[in-house]
Amino acid sequence: MKKLIGSVAGILLSLAVAACSAPTGASSSAASAAASSASSVAASAASSETSSAASAASSEASSAASSTAAGTITDMLGNTVQIPEKIERIADSWPAHSEILMMLGAGDKIVATANTKQTVPWMFHINPSLSDAITTSNKDFNTEDLAAKQPDIFFMSPGNTNADKIKSMGIPTVQLNFTNYDEMKQCISLTAQVLGGDAITRADKYIQYLDNTLASVKQKTANLSAAEKPKVLHIQSLEPLKVDGSDTIIDDWITAAGGVNAAQGVKGNMKEVSMEQVLQWNPDVVIIGVNTGKDGAAELKANKAWANIKAVQDNKVYNNPSGAYGWDRYSAEEVLQVQWAAKTLHPDLFQDVNLVQMVREYYQTYLNYPLSTDEAQLILEAKPPAD
Repeated sequence: MKKLIGSVAGILLSLAVAACSAPTGASSSAASAAASSASSVAASAASSETSSAASAASSEASSAASSTAAGTITDMLGNTVQIPEKIERIADSWPAHSEILMMLGAGDKIVATANTKQTVPWMFHINPSLSDAITTSNKDFNTEDLAAKQPDIFFMSPGNTNADKIKSMGIPTVQLNFTNYDEMKQCISLTAQVLGGDAITRADKYIQYLDNTLASVKQKTANLSAAEKPKVLHIQSLEPLKVDGSDTIIDDWITAAGGVNAAQGVKGNMKEVSMEQVLQWNPDVVIIGVNTGKDGAAELKANKAWANIKAVQDNKVYNNPSGAYGWDRYSAEEVLQVQWAAKTLHPDLFQDVNLVQMVREYYQTYLNYPLSTDEAQLILEAKPPAD
């Protein structure tokens, strides 16, 4: 403000001098003009200063508002939940959701998780602070241990048997889930709204990447004829034999990638089927989910019951990649899954997709982890970290 006053005083002096040096008869006019001009300059400068101050105040207010979580939200089951202003400690009993928290920059705030180093080794490798978290995987987990961690919020999937117990502890509980890309984006946005701060910006950035990726993949596969679309069977379990049908995100990425879900007549995730049904479907490609063992593809190909399946005969049986979480379902890495599937089903159409580079860029950008080329290759092969 002192600089402003000094600048205005200088302008007034200059204009006054000009008025005094003007010819006789013009002095009065010049002086009047000088006064008017000075007044205008002063008003303009003061207005600019006020505007700048207001803008700065608005920016600070906006920043302050975005650094805290929402007051009240409606979760994906329609429950109204009061959210604390600050989220510093998070409990999460939905295994896949922990990676979403990591992607939104809150991985180091997780104090209770359903994951273990044995089930998702990459998640713990990338986010080692999870080793200090207590487990929420057991339906009868110790509530005293949970209370000692003092979580500000508890995330869970629908149907969690501990929901009432946790609510009775006074812990705000948010229930969410997704079975398709639209619900996935809703889940991510809602989580970001709960977390507040830069989580909202991170969520927007990820969703834009997902939308752009899906649009790009679909554009390339849109003109494929029915004969050019392979029948793809996605297997969740070999014993018992369980597959994924329609109304699933698995069906979504198979379709987007230029394939057809072989499990015709099956609706939903992880549905048990017979070998006779698989023989009737006779899939062109088989993708083995991440929960089938160390090398489900090798196990399937060694099983004589599968010998007459076209995918086995053509050597098109693949282990689904798995990183911080399995790519195939519920994972933030669904954005990588659709690209991998597209290149696997139609390598000629997606020659420009460098899978290793894609994985490394994702981990650096969204998980803030500098993945090496060798590590990216291990993830693509559904193998754990070397350590």
